[in-house]
Amino acid sequence: MTAADTFFTADIPAAPYDELRARTAGTVAVAGEPEYEALVTPWNLAIEVRPDAVVAATSAQDVLEAVRFARAHGLEVTPQATGHGAITAFIGEILVNTKGLDECVVHPDGWARVGAGVKWLRVVEAAAPYGLAPLSGSVTDVGIVGYITGGGLGPMARTYGLASDRVRAIEVVTGDGELRRATPTEHADLFFALRGGKGALGIVTAIEFDLVRQPRFYGGSLWFDGEQAPAVIAAWREWIKDLPEAATTSFGLFNLPEMPGVPPMLAGRLTLSVRYLWTGDAVDGERHFRTMRTAAPVLLDDVAEKPYTAVDSVHTDPVEPLPAHESAMVLRDFPAAAVDELLRLAGPGSGSPQVLVEVRQLGGATARPGEHDSAFAARDAAFSLLVVSIPMIPGAVEHGQRIVDAMRPWFGSRRLPNFTSDAALLPAAYDEWTRAKLRHTIRRYDPDGVIAIGHAFA
Repeated sequence: MTAADTFFTADIPAAPYDELRARTAGTVAVAGEPEYEALVTPWNLAIEVRPDAVVAATSAQDVLEAVRFARAHGLEVTPQATGHGAITAFIGEILVNTKGLDECVVHPDGWARVGAGVKWLRVVEAAAPYGLAPLSGSVTDVGIVGYITGGGLGPMARTYGLASDRVRAIEVVTGDGELRRATPTEHADLFFALRGGKGALGIVTAIEFDLVRQPRFYGGSLWFDGEQAPAVIAAWREWIKDLPEAATTSFGLFNLPEMPGVPPMLAGRLTLSVRYLWTGDAVDGERHFRTMRTAAPVLLDDVAEKPYTAVDSVHTDPVEPLPAHESAMVLRDFPAAAVDELLRLAGPGSGSPQVLVEVRQLGGATARPGEHDSAFAARDAAFSLLVVSIPMIPGAVEHGQRIVDAMRPWFGSRRLPNFTSDAALLPAAYDEWTRAKLRHTIRRYDPDGVIAIGHAFA
C-alpha cells in the first residue's frame, strides 16, 4: 500500500500540482501532458514507470520543493536519473527526474563532485587529462548516484573495492523535507545508510568521491565460440585461483542478435566472452592473461593496453535503451558442479534464450571494509551471477529463473542491491543488523514514509 492509498480515496481530488509548478523552476508534468512521456521513460524499457506527475528538477531546491509538496499531500516520491535500475513497485505518485542536476567538477588532486544527473562517462573523460579515473560501472552510460548508492562493483573492483567506499560526502533531500550534507562526521548515520542503502533515505542531489590514478589499463574482452564454453570456463576457474588483485575478471555467455554494433562473427550464435582488466603494468597484465588466450580457439581478441576512456570495451554492455529483465544472486563458491548446472541450462546445445549469463569473480579489495562502514552487506561473496532476459522472447524470463534456481546450492548469504529488481527481495541484500539500522535511520529522517523505496524496509 502506498501513501496515496492511505490518504486518498476515489472521491478526493488529485493533488494540486499547479501549486508545485509555482514552487519549482523545473518542468512539472502530469500524465497526459506533452512533456510527461519523455521525462518518465526509463532506460530499461521493460519497467513500467507511471507516476501521477514528474518534476524535472533543475536544482536541489526543486528537489526540496517536490519532497515537501509530497509530504504535505501524503504522497510518495521516487528519483530517476537514467532508469537503469527502476523498480515498478517503488514508483511513487511523484517522480523526480534528476537529469538536470548536471554539475561535474574534477579536481586534479584526485576527487570529483557531480550532480545526481551525471553519468560516469562525463567523469571518465574529465578525469583522463590528469591521469585519474573513477571507479565507474561496467558501462559508463550508467548514472553515478544510483550506482554508488547500491555499492558499486565495477571493472576494477578487485583492485580498488567498491565505489561507495570512495565517497567523501553526499548531499541529499531526506523524506522530512530537509537538504542535508552527509559525511563521516556530519550526519554519520545518513552517510552509512546512503552508501549501499539504495536511496531509501532520500533523493541525492550531489555526491563527492575520490578518484584513483589509473591513466591506462590492460584489458578488454576475449571471445570464443559457445561450443568451447566447457573448456574455457574450466580454464577460467583454474586461472582465477592465483590471480592477483590487480586483475578483475568475469565471463559471459551471450546470444547476440544480428544488429548494428555486433561483430558478424559474434551474432546469431552462442558465444563466450572472458572480460579482463589489469590495473598494473601492461607487460605483467599480458603475461597473466596468456592462459586464457590458449584455452581454446579465439573468435575475437580485444584485450590490449588502452587508455581508461576505453573501459567500456571490457564488458561491452549496451548503451541504447532496451527492455530487459535481470535475475541475479551472489555465490559463495563456483565449483565444477555449479559449472555443470550452468552449462546444462545456458551452454552449448541448451537452446538458451538468454542474452547474457554472467559470472563475475569478486573478492580482493571488495571483501575488505572501507575506511568508513556502510550499508553494503555482501562483502563475503566470492562470485556474482547475472542473467539478462528479453521479456518479449517467449519463456525467456522463466528460463532465466530456472538458471538462478539451479545455482541455489551455491548461493551466498546476501544479494547485491544494484542487481535486485524485485522489490520483495531487496531486504535480502542486508543482514539483520544492517536492516535494523536502515529502519531506524529511515524513521529518523523520513517519519512519514515519503521516499517510496524506504517502504521496502518497513
